[in-house]
Amino acid sequence: MRRNGPLALAYHALFVLFTLAPIVVVCVVAFTPESYLSFPTTEFSLRWFKAIAQYPEFVRAFWQSVWLGALSSLIALLFSVPAALAVARYRFAGRDALMALFQSPLMIPHVVLGIAFLRFFTEIGLAGTFTALLLSHVIIVFPFALRLTLASATGMNPAIEQAAASLGAGEGTILWRITLPLVAPGLISGWALAFINSFDELTMSVFISTPRIETLPVRMFLYIQDNIDPLVTSVSAAVIVVTLLALVLLDRLYGLEALLIGKGQDR
Repeated sequence: MRRNGPLALAYHALFVLFTLAPIVVVCVVAFTPESYLSFPTTEFSLRWFKAIAQYPEFVRAFWQSVWLGALSSLIALLFSVPAALAVARYRFAGRDALMALFQSPLMIPHVVLGIAFLRFFTEIGLAGTFTALLLSHVIIVFPFALRLTLASATGMNPAIEQAAASLGAGEGTILWRITLPLVAPGLISGWALAFINSFDELTMSVFISTPRIETLPVRMFLYIQDNIDPLVTSVSAAVIVVTLLALVLLDRLYGLEALLIGKGQDR
């Protein structure tokens, strides 16, 4: 096996450095005691983490984003399973056009989608509702859930389902006990990727959100329009810590590799 040379190692080190540098800077600035963005800081303080408690709208927006991301990802996943199985198993007229339609939210700028959703939901009387925000997020995260579900469905051996059918298993039994467990890594990975994109979505959500219904990225965007202080960095650092703790917990309970890739087989 060839080992990476010094040039390759240096390149990888720089790649990791440039990837992590913005996160590190945000986390360091969050601990500044100053009333302005200061980097590097002379001392560390929890002042701005304590200040989060004085702005309950950030906490409310965080839980709104979590609920919205989880629900929209779940709905997108429910639609992606039959779509992925149909595309992976069958060849029919319009198959490529259907896939292009499913993937089209990836090709349309989110500013355009936001304006289109705003106009559409206004026309049908859903503007300013959680339903409108939920439907918008389902549409934009559906391609992410579909692509990973489709990858698992494409790599599935149909002989396993045929063997179950030959032993007398019904279609429902085959789906729940054979098909879904086989594509489970793709489902979990698709849900996770869809959740991340929903939680992080800003451009489109700005057009759909209202003061009563707003996500964390929208709340942070509106805050920095009128304020220049490290509060947003402390919120960002808190979200990063919560995400890392969730990943560590999942890894301890189940294992990220088994969860996202699937359990390996002994050779």
